[in-house]
Amino acid sequence: MKKVYYLKTCSTCIRILKELNLPSDFVLQDIKTEPITVKQLEQMKALSGSYEALFSKRAKLYKEMDLKNQNLTERDYKHYILEHYTFLSRPVIIIDDAIFIGNSKKTVEAVKAKLH
Repeated sequence: MKKVYYLKTCSTCIRILKELNLPSDFVLQDIKTEPITVKQLEQMKALSGSYEALFSKRAKLYKEMDLKNQNLTERDYKHYILEHYTFLSRPVIIIDDAIFIGNSKKTVEAVKAKLH
């Protein structure tokens, strides 16, 4: 499977996609117009090892809901990601059985290495 979960309104996601210049066999899913399904999230968790790894602590709602002062469980992370797309750390790029989460330089470089 070659898939990218991203937001087309996110300038960082768009910049990374341009930089990666992905082959045409990649499926792009804009998580705002096509929400993540439970099955998709469970596949991502299977590759990443936890829901927390997929969770964005930089989301505006994270601060607004004061979640940093709560003891969140894996179940909570899953719930929040499914409830609101901004809780998914973006972009999430899946290449076969490898998953790359987020927009750090290190992550982008790892995707480039996997592609070439």
